Amino acid sequence: MYKDLFVAVFATLCGFTASGILANLYRLIAKKPETTTGRVGYAVVMVVAGPNVLFENAATSFRAKDCSSFAFWLAVSIACYWSFGLGLFVIQLGQLIGRQLGN
Repeated sequence: MYKDLFVAVFATLCGFTASGILANLYRLIAKKPETTTGRVGYAVVMVVAGPNVLFENAATSFRAKDCSSFAFWLAVSIACYWSFGLGLFVIQLGQLIGRQLGN
């Protein structure tokens, strides 16, 4: 049971880390999307960077008392679940790369 819990926590943290890295790289490199291509690129990046952006916006709103505690915790739980799915993908990708390099 502890192994399953550890894998779930590890996957969630992997996903949130990947999300944070991509979100911050995007903020450093990109400007506001003004063209159609820019908006499509932004949407693609937000698929991965979304959990970090969602959590950051929820925390900012909660600190400013612009949202209820229920809305904050709902956003946090969605970001965690999103990070879990993203983390499972990152772990699978890492295993695939490890197998390819091992051959």
